[in-house]
Amino acid sequence: MQLGKRIVTVFKIKNRSGYAAICEEHLTEGTTEKQAVERMVKALSRTDKKSK
Repeated sequence: MQLGKRIVTVFKIKNRSGYAAICEEHLTEGTTEKQAVERMVKALSRTDKKSK
């Protein structure tokens, strides 16, 4: 999956109930794939604000 130019990898967590998303050294978790991606968007936006 892509968010702009960034590639996000979403996968099922083996020993937990939920999904995880990884992108540019960020890791987020959610109960659904959609929630994990939404949290990733928020994490990336926080990082973008810090770097400016």
